[in-house]
Amino acid sequence: MITPVLLSGGSGTRLWPLSRKSYPKQFVPLVGEETLFKASARRLSGPGYAPPLVLTNADFRFIVTEQLAEVGIRPGAILIEPEMRNTGPAILAAALWLERQDPDALMLVAPSDHVVPDAAAFRAAVETGVQAAQAGKIVTFGITPTHAETGYGYLELADAPGDGGRAIELVRFVEKPDTTRAEEMIASGRHLWNAGIFLFSVATMKAAFAAHAPDLMKPVEQALADATLDLGFLRLEPEAWSAAENVSIDYAVMERADNLVVVPFSAGWSDLGGWDAVWRESGPDAAGVSTAGHVVAIDCRNTLLRSEDDRVELVGLGLENIIAVAMPDAVLVADASRAQEVKKAVAALKAKSARQAESFPVDHRPWGWFESLVIGDRFQVKRIHVHPGAALSLQSHHHRAEHWIVVSGTAEITIGDEVKLVSENQSVYIPLGEKHRMKNPGKVPMVLIEVQTGSYLGEDDIIRYEDVYARGQGAKG
Repeated sequence: MITPVLLSGGSGTRLWPLSRKSYPKQFVPLVGEETLFKASARRLSGPGYAPPLVLTNADFRFIVTEQLAEVGIRPGAILIEPEMRNTGPAILAAALWLERQDPDALMLVAPSDHVVPDAAAFRAAVETGVQAAQAGKIVTFGITPTHAETGYGYLELADAPGDGGRAIELVRFVEKPDTTRAEEMIASGRHLWNAGIFLFSVATMKAAFAAHAPDLMKPVEQALADATLDLGFLRLEPEAWSAAENVSIDYAVMERADNLVVVPFSAGWSDLGGWDAVWRESGPDAAGVSTAGHVVAIDCRNTLLRSEDDRVELVGLGLENIIAVAMPDAVLVADASRAQEVKKAVAALKAKSARQAESFPVDHRPWGWFESLVIGDRFQVKRIHVHPGAALSLQSHHHRAEHWIVVSGTAEITIGDEVKLVSENQSVYIPLGEKHRMKNPGKVPMVLIEVQTGSYLGEDDIIRYEDVYARGQGAKG
């Protein structure tokens, strides 16, 4: 059995404004109807695969469980990283956790934000690497280049890949090149893109860390030994975890190890590392135009147009080599040749303290989600979506009162000592300071409109009395 290890704690900025720190690209349906995380979990499941081990952070833990449930996959474990320490400590923690079950288990480590259209072909490539992994090799997967990409690292192979699938010795990793060097490497026939996907045994990886990154062993072992269970999640101990170096698996181990082999893969792959990659993977038409959502393209060429809001009509007229992405609260318009520089826009927004730099317009919670529709002086209007059977915490507020109007489904509402059912088109008022809670007792989503009034409307104005999700005081939602 192969245990998939899904890395899902990242917060990429190159696909802003759709991908943000509060809701990154792995949880978004960027290509097709399914999110990248769901597609990754589904791709690495089935015969021969154990339930996945997921590494993520506290903000995403309920999103992870919700999306796994939607594709019918039960995780083996979900490890919560107290803070981002890069892929080195994360993969070591996964290996040490799996060692408890089987020191010789095989681990398939994969980011959860990649696109692999042919899942069967990828599983066949994994099978090609199994024998080498069982023999103590670290197997990485190299993607046959389709163009001189400068946004990827490369793998230099000892031999040119043939038609027969086999593991080939790795000579070295090559950093992201300029265009000229990328073209030279592709012409050599011995260079593949580095997909950042690895297959190895637990014992092999533990030995590799002990040999090449021994300083990581003690803090990660301690963080796992002192980890605590929280609603089925395993929270790594924060103090020990913070002592681990912030280092990638490539730098900590892969570039120093001498037992790496490469399995070539040519059935299609992308890490969707920029809007230019999304444009390619979205299947542009004969004029090179790719559209999504409420979009009109007139006399455009080599252009990506996306509207992520049903209320926003995005119209492109006479555009060439342009990326335009419209969200409810932000719009990106960029030259396609500068797609890799979108992170500069995020940095500029952070510098001016713009909420749009990191926060998504829809705020996801364990019980569902909400979005702010109108914000004014001393009032705010929200739409709140509560999943079937879910409930918000029992709480009160120092600075605001609330009006709730149910527009879909039925809410079980607690106000003080009174509990009652409120149906569609009915409303209730929650005075300032009163204990209250809403719950969806039904089997369909419940939606209500919340009107807040008061001197302070921040999400941290919460006194929490009871919470099925075990969140502390001041936690949002």
